[in-house]
Amino acid sequence: MPVYFVTFTCYGTWLHGDARGSHDRKATSLARKILSPDQRLEAEMRRRMNRPAMALSGPMRKVVREAILEHVSFRGWELRELNVRSNHVHLVVLADADGSRVLNSVKARATRALREERLVARDQPVWSERGSYSLLESAKDAADASEYVRNGQGPDLPDD
Repeated sequence: MPVYFVTFTCYGTWLHGDARGSHDRKATSLARKILSPDQRLEAEMRRRMNRPAMALSGPMRKVVREAILEHVSFRGWELRELNVRSNHVHLVVLADADGSRVLNSVKARATRALREERLVARDQPVWSERGSYSLLESAKDAADASEYVRNGQGPDLPDD
């Protein structure tokens, strides 16, 4: 089964123009794919937001984690690593599905769980519109991604 490194961010927490960098998904060359920090672009993206930015509290992170664990198990996929942060989620997963299906299905399941627990309003966007997934082609790549998800995110966050 293919191994994927999947990342998605909470709504409004990492906009185009952000100082951390962002990606132009419509770019035709790798050189143009990475956007330089641009305060005006970031301000314009923030102005276009129709709801507040989403940050995951401890109880919300716990619900997201449990929903992803349940979904991965239901699909028969193998979760290597999972880290749910206040503004993004990373996972490394073996899945017999396309990376976009993995990304979209875990986001949808986590959203549904948050709404079922009434932790998020029905009209509040939870995640940014897209996310990313990378096919990890070697055991070393999978091990490196797992290490990053497990130990490269800072200290563990409490669920309360």
